Amino acid sequence: MKMTARALLRFLVSAMAMPLAVVPALAEDPTPALHLELNAVQPSDKGCRLTFVVNNQLGADLERVAFELALFNEAGAVDRLTVLAFKEMPAGKIKVSRFDIAGADCTKLSRVLINEATECVGAGVEPASCMRRLDTTTKTGIAFGL
Repeated sequence: MKMTARALLRFLVSAMAMPLAVVPALAEDPTPALHLELNAVQPSDKGCRLTFVVNNQLGADLERVAFELALFNEAGAVDRLTVLAFKEMPAGKIKVSRFDIAGADCTKLSRVLINEATECVGAGVEPASCMRRLDTTTKTGIAFGL
């Protein structure tokens, strides 16, 4: 079969453009996740207030979720361990949760480490999912994550 120059050019252009059509599909992350953002840290009457934005994209409602956090001081030493109970998180819902950490000084907080999920309960939800599928970000100058 003989191809004209024009037909060959059309074939090559369409062959080169095909991978570009796949790029948007690859950019989307189909993996279910629990997105946890440390959104704000500010002094409160009780100590230090941590504000989180949570987006449950696990595909199932969570009845109870709680994480043990390690708070590090400005020297990088663990100041304390605390458990924050986020309670219920409906699937697909964005939720804001605030926690006052009694006696903590926000100005000395350098890092917040998620040590473990102490609770991860929901119909059809594997208990380890809250840690294994956790995606963390921060809008603060404080290091935050696993």
